[in-house]
Order: sequence, then structure tokens, then C-alpha cells
Amino acid sequence: MTESVLVLGGYGAVGKHLVENLRAAGVGALAAGRDPARADRVIDLTDPTSLSTGLDGVSVVVNCSGTEDPAVAATAAARGIPFMDITSTYEYLQHLEQVDGPVLLGVGIAPGLTTLLAVEAARGGGPVDVAIGFGAGEGGGPASTEFTYGLFGKRFTDPDGSQVRNYTRPKSFELPAQARYPRFPSLRADFGDQHRLTADLGVPVRSYLRLDSRLATVGLAALTWVPRLAALLPDGDMPGGDGWVVAAHGGSGQCHWATGHGQCRATAAIVAEIVQRLLRDPIESPIWIHDWIKLGDLREPLEDAGVEFGTGLSVTAE
Repeated sequence: MTESVLVLGGYGAVGKHLVENLRAAGVGALAAGRDPARADRVIDLTDPTSLSTGLDGVSVVVNCSGTEDPAVAATAAARGIPFMDITSTYEYLQHLEQVDGPVLLGVGIAPGLTTLLAVEAARGGGPVDVAIGFGAGEGGGPASTEFTYGLFGKRFTDPDGSQVRNYTRPKSFELPAQARYPRFPSLRADFGDQHRLTADLGVPVRSYLRLDSRLATVGLAALTWVPRLAALLPDGDMPGGDGWVVAAHGGSGQCHWATGHGQCRATAAIVAEIVQRLLRDPIESPIWIHDWIKLGDLREPLEDAGVEFGTGLSVTAE
């Protein structure tokens, strides 16, 4: 093991699987965090000295901690250490784009896999609608829950210039039968890659989110109007399964999709493959995943990890 990958939040919901996957692939991985009992390397991200010392001997940094501080990325990048983060937050991704040094943006399921699927769907023209489905029975960890609940009541700019409140404007999509998702609408949600893709692809790209549970999805639509009630929601899993699905529907009527079980494990599998590619093909400045690799580069290793891919004709209904 000649390389050393520092996984911030390395014993969390995604981080623990990432460390396991990297080690299984023969890549040295260090689980980092504040708990000496669980961390291979104790790091407090609120302490610049702790972070700086913790970067010694590190080849790549992956942030799975949920801490969205551009200064963390900047500290790593200033030393020439590539940095990536599994975040979905648009504002944070914008800050990462401005870091001086090697930063890879859009790694994980959404953004990441969704980003690459959208590029394929856009080849036949736009607009591109990206449907994201997560199993309500697998919360995805505290950071994922915080992102989902943090969208309540917030607005973002649509490609047409209008302001969209998260979890509104429902739209139904035909999802692959392999996902076994019941049919009901998805809701607009501000996943960070939709904005970058709209600019880069020259067609409108819109992200939609739903859960596998109708009740849980209806809850998102209701609570976006009374976000203060989000404090009453459980922090962990809700009734539902662990299946996830992402499907990019292009203007040509073609749909490109991926589906699997275990959001956290799948995210870790995606990131582990990206890390190994990054070690072989270094970057020097901030770059989005779709400007660096194609969907086909990830397909075979992810299929080996249990992810199913496919294409088909899009069928949507308002």
C-alpha cells in the first residue's frame, strides 16, 4: 500500500464503507475523525493545526464528514493534495469551484452518477429531467438527512429564471422496473449538479427527488411550507426500503438509469472507484466529474458492486 487516502468522517455512514472498499482494493485508507477510539488519525476540522498535521503523508482527501467548509478543501489543495466531497449542496460546490488547487466535484450518487447519466441523456437534446429516488428505510447518515431536511422552505433558480421552492412542482416519471418503486410524483429539489449541467450542456437540466414511500414523499411536500416542523422529524430511518434509483430523461425520449440497494454502500463504491482513478490520473485544479470521466468508465466496476444500469424510452406524466 503505497498510497494513503484520508477519509474525513471515516467511521460514519458512508466513510466506513469507503475505507473498507479502498483497503480491499489494496489502497491505504485512514479513517479520520475526532473520536480516538474509532479514528486511525484524530482530526478536528474546526482546528486548522489539527487538520494541517493530519494531512501529512496523505495522497487524497475524501470528505464524508458532512462538514461543508471550503477552508478544509483549500488547506488540502494548497499542499497539492486532491480533495473531493460527497456533498450535494450547490452553494458549497460553488465555493469549491473557486479553490486554488486539485478539487474534484460531483462524486457520489447525486451529484456524481446523476451527473454522468444526465450527460448521456442530453446527447439527444434537452431538456433533461433527473429523477432521484432514495429508500426511506435507509437515512443515508446524518449529513444526508441534514441536506434533505435543510431544503425545506428554500428556493432556487430554475433554468427558465423562475424561483422554485424545494419539494414543489411534482412530476411523475416512469422508473425502471428493477427499482420496484411504486408510481407517484417526484418533487423539485436543489441538487448542485443541475445548475452546472445546465450551463455546460446548453440545455435545461432539472433535478427531482422522491422517496420509495409515498407517505414520506408527501411529508417533504407538506413540510416545505412549514419548515420549522422539521425539528419534529426523526433523525434516522423511516418506514421504507433501502433501494435507490436515478434516471435521466432526455428530450429525445431516451432514459439512462442506474439502480441498486444501500445508498451508503453504493456511494462508497462510486467514490472508491473514483479515488483509484484519481490516483492514476491526477488533476491540478477544480473540475467536475463529467469533464474528467464518462459514465462508461464507472459502469463495469459499479456493476461488480451490484449496481444495475440500463436505457429505455422515457414516459412522463404531469
